[in-house]
Amino acid sequence: MTTQQILAFGLIGLMMAVFIWDRFRYDLVACCALVLAICVGIVPFNRAFSGFSDDIVIIVGSALIVSAGVARSGIVDTTIKRFFPNLTKLHAQLALLLIVVALLSAFIKNIGALAIMIPVAFQFARKSGRPPSLYLMPMSFAALLGGLMTQIGTSPNIVVSRLRGEITGTPFTMFDFTPVGATLALVGIVFLILFHWLVPERQNENPSLEEALDLKNYFSEATVVEGSGFEGKKLNELLQLGDGEVVATAILRGHSRLAPFPDVLLKPGDTILLEGRPEALDRVVSNAKLKLSGKPIPEAKTEGDVTSIEAVVSSESMLIGWSARQLSLWNRRRINLLAVSRHGHRLTERLSEVTLRAGDVLVLQGSRRNLPAFLQEFSCLPLAQREIMLGTPRRAYAPLLILATAMGVTAAGMVPVSVAFFCAALAMVVFRAIPLAEVYKAVDGPILIMLAALIPVSDTLRTTGGSDLIAGWLGHFAAQMPPFGALTLIVITAMAVTPFLNNAATVLVMAPIAASFAHTLGYRPEAFLMGVAIGAGCDFLTPIGHQCNTLVFGPGGYRFSDYPRLGLPLSFVIVLVSVPVLLYVWPVH
Repeated sequence: MTTQQILAFGLIGLMMAVFIWDRFRYDLVACCALVLAICVGIVPFNRAFSGFSDDIVIIVGSALIVSAGVARSGIVDTTIKRFFPNLTKLHAQLALLLIVVALLSAFIKNIGALAIMIPVAFQFARKSGRPPSLYLMPMSFAALLGGLMTQIGTSPNIVVSRLRGEITGTPFTMFDFTPVGATLALVGIVFLILFHWLVPERQNENPSLEEALDLKNYFSEATVVEGSGFEGKKLNELLQLGDGEVVATAILRGHSRLAPFPDVLLKPGDTILLEGRPEALDRVVSNAKLKLSGKPIPEAKTEGDVTSIEAVVSSESMLIGWSARQLSLWNRRRINLLAVSRHGHRLTERLSEVTLRAGDVLVLQGSRRNLPAFLQEFSCLPLAQREIMLGTPRRAYAPLLILATAMGVTAAGMVPVSVAFFCAALAMVVFRAIPLAEVYKAVDGPILIMLAALIPVSDTLRTTGGSDLIAGWLGHFAAQMPPFGALTLIVITAMAVTPFLNNAATVLVMAPIAASFAHTLGYRPEAFLMGVAIGAGCDFLTPIGHQCNTLVFGPGGYRFSDYPRLGLPLSFVIVLVSVPVLLYVWPVH
């Protein structure tokens, strides 16, 4: 080995060891590795920041914004409620959740697809009395499998596409991944449905503050307006939109107060006093196109400037003993009171007439500029940072049209993926599918920085000849193996490495080695590059190797050892199926 190769191997080995140690965040580790590579001379100065202009960073960041826009629209949840309102059997619920998650993961980032569907899983769990753990881990694995189906479904596919372009001159296209990825997703979903009993039943014994807040019931009121679609319908039909999590305490019609009997026919102008969880209230209000109490916020220049926030009335607050009507919140402060929660009490008066007490939790709507000043002036404490959608304007179909357009122009070869999805992310903001203030919350900064820093670092294996050296060692080991055995070796190696590295980092390190390995054996590189992407994208063994697994770890109440119980046999199935399918779709000769 040359000195440059020794330095490249040593640096990447040290970086991997620090990743596995897990004492420092991965973006910091990657940046330190980049600086160290520059210092020892294996990354030249003029290539140091080449990763920041790489298409990978643009595609991943844009896909995250597009995912957030689709999630915010609520269209997926609404569609499921409309077409599958009465699913109660576990197999049917699992099948629906896994198929939807996998399909969404093919077109938006898999962690975004999973985040969209987790609330639906919790609703199924509450309705059927089952623990959420039975749903969440299979959904996470289905998201990983669904991401294999297209170029933009998961980061490894994006990375390996670029590397194929560098090696052969032709990158993978959007749907080159589909034949193999769709086969694996189908087989994996069938496995997850049939062997769901491998998932242990767990309860989240340490709920977060956000989860604890979800236990609160809010009291709100909404009015039936002309054109809402619920004029002349029964109250019970309206409440069904809340999946049993919303109740009506009264109906106000003119100067009359009606009892909330299920068969009461609703009329335009009826004001319904509602009680329920905030996300359930939002489903009822948004799907039925009801009008919440309050008036438009004149200071808000765009809909994105309007936001809702939860706040608790402190014991020193000047709001105590006053109602919203007496305070003239809107006339004086341009603040709307949308909902109130009071522990141990069911409120029966109109929202504007509720006399506020210390400890009440309020949902307030206003512009992003004047809400903080109001909270400070009236000694109200903002609660956990979670998005409250009640009273927040949204675009229902714009995100789907934007996503479909981006997919269409990409599939037709009119523009590159990076340009199409950058434009799609921009359109999400321009057409107000996601507020400008929330765009940078949607972008996963640490993962983008890690990718940008790792691109020149991982490239040192190629530029120093290190990947050819490793490929020679592997080629010597696999010289007597048939193509089936050589490809299996690559898939298993990538699958074994990815629990300890970020999956994109695994591809950046492994893909050049796999390409050189294939060249040493006299094979075409496509099947081996695809094998690396599959191995890196299928981390089913730990809760830390992929963000999807980490996302469900706490809410599902899982233990570290729970993942291999379902993940190890699934990994075996994926290897068993992927190798022959890869050799069929991407022949090595």
